[in-house]
Amino acid sequence: MYTSHTQADREAMLKTIGVDKVEDLFQCLPDEGKFPQLALPEGITEMEALDELQYISSVNETPQELISFLGAGAYNHYIPAGVDSILRRSEFYTAYTPYQPEIAQGTLQSIFEYQSLIAALTGMDVANASHYDGATAVAEAVNMAYHNFRGRRKKIVLSPTVHPQYRDTIHTYTKGMDLEIVGENLKPEAGPDELISLIDDQTALVLVQYPDFFGRIYDLTKLSEAAHAEKALLSVHINPIALGLIKPPSEFDADIVTGEGQPLGIPMAFGGPYLGLFATKNQYVRKMSGRLAGETVDTQGQRGYVLTLSTREQHIRREQATSNICTNQGLIALASTVYLSLLGKNGLQELASLNYHKAHYAAERISTVPGFMVNPLQPFFNEFVVHCPLPAAEINKLLMAHDILGGYDLGQDYPDLTHELLVAVTEMNSRSEIDFMVEVLEEETHD
Repeated sequence: MYTSHTQADREAMLKTIGVDKVEDLFQCLPDEGKFPQLALPEGITEMEALDELQYISSVNETPQELISFLGAGAYNHYIPAGVDSILRRSEFYTAYTPYQPEIAQGTLQSIFEYQSLIAALTGMDVANASHYDGATAVAEAVNMAYHNFRGRRKKIVLSPTVHPQYRDTIHTYTKGMDLEIVGENLKPEAGPDELISLIDDQTALVLVQYPDFFGRIYDLTKLSEAAHAEKALLSVHINPIALGLIKPPSEFDADIVTGEGQPLGIPMAFGGPYLGLFATKNQYVRKMSGRLAGETVDTQGQRGYVLTLSTREQHIRREQATSNICTNQGLIALASTVYLSLLGKNGLQELASLNYHKAHYAAERISTVPGFMVNPLQPFFNEFVVHCPLPAAEINKLLMAHDILGGYDLGQDYPDLTHELLVAVTEMNSRSEIDFMVEVLEEETHD
């Protein structure tokens, strides 16, 4: 409990250090910088403040008020009440980074369970706990590949269908590293096999998304074989819900798997905080950033948990550190742990199936509207690209007039795709909502 100093306490401290009043401690500051008068409004009561904040927040429009078909990295999934209930237990939300295992067994066990679930989901040997979001996890995959080859390989083959914001983050992370990043200039419709010709003996990493940013699902076998033939690493960025239905990246012999953990019981929350998933093979574990909790046995033979590997700058020499992951990510990782535990294997498969079938129903219905076309050739999970008769931005305005949050305007990131809309459908979209969107498209584009 926090107890403030009494006046007697303050006077005793001032006497000890040899000054008469607190203001004397700031004599070294220039006069214009001391005790500035802030132009603050008059104080108000708690009740008035709450009323004002509620008014301000009412301007926000969320999927609670709108029908949403917007995805592109953040998805409107149902979050069981049990997730928040467990997450808000004081044992968890007041827990700090577990430096001392003897007083942090609960936190360490929750981290260990999280790692176990992500390793099982991706099919990889080991998962860390964790990264800030999907974008930073992808960037850390590039860092890891670079350090794996001790900087001797400086070529990264990056698919143009990796999330554009993730690619921007990679470029931010790698400034000054003298890396050659190729592949982004390929046409957006390029599949993974078109990256093969770019791989050579200077390639450190081949990085793709699965399903890709446009929602498409590709077989990565040939790409994996080509990367490994040149002894390069393969990193695959995943949608964790999709893995309830499609092959895990381990079946393509991926070396690194990253993902955005937001779909796993984490609210969209206007962009964060989110969760970066990161898993790899055992042979690369010492090059992996983040931290690992391990299971062990204490001196009495009882099961216990410890930080087995921690590459944070507070634990080891700063110049050798590869991570700055801190306490808040433990709480978000816990949310995904609770979520996956509540769903279980069968629940995750059922959820993935719901997403898949609802999305395909929506794609089929939209394809019946004159002027709208969905690419029927490539398999997809719960996102798909719709070619529109008008610019996607205009389509979204028409939908918003009917309280429908449309898809992602791909023209924002791909200049040649101004008429393409990326539509996401989750278990939260009912058949009637899908049908209503189709009716609006028919009415508004064919007067």
